[in-house]
Amino acid sequence: MAQIALFAAIMVVLGFFPLIELPLVPAPFTSQTLGVILAGSIIGARRGGLAILLFVVLVVIGLPVLPGGRGGLGVILGPTGGFILAYPVGAYVTGLLTERLWKHYNQWTAMLCNLVGGALVLYAIGIPWMAVAAHLPMAKAFTGSVVFLPGDLVKVVIGSLAAVTVRRAYPMITPGVPHTAGDECA
Repeated sequence: MAQIALFAAIMVVLGFFPLIELPLVPAPFTSQTLGVILAGSIIGARRGGLAILLFVVLVVIGLPVLPGGRGGLGVILGPTGGFILAYPVGAYVTGLLTERLWKHYNQWTAMLCNLVGGALVLYAIGIPWMAVAAHLPMAKAFTGSVVFLPGDLVKVVIGSLAAVTVRRAYPMITPGVPHTAGDECA
């Protein structure tokens, strides 16, 4: 439980960084997707997904944990809501890929896992949601989201460097060992 709470808190701290409004899309650039990557790649699929789910619950109940002091159901129902709801899925997928590739985990596999879970999954859920919520054609929502790619690639690299470093120093993922109800207390 401590790891889940810690990574939910990391997401909150990443929300202190100011949001950057972009001209083409109604979604801002934030640093919180880095937290999604870190949670999945450092504590694994289940705990990482739960940590980010806890963060999403904090957003839904209205705590101002998003950049700019935003939070609440209105944010979830707005154009950025799909990205926020995709956060736990992204952390889970990142962790699942990391666990599956653990024996061969290095900087390159870390970047692949983090790119798929921490960017592509978020885009796959967030872009259609944004198109519907903002009444945009899907093509415009998709092309407008291209402006996020450079920043997301930087977050993928930073997250990968951190995950590989933590793996060497203090690995928290134990692939091949079935998770039990007591794992969260460790």
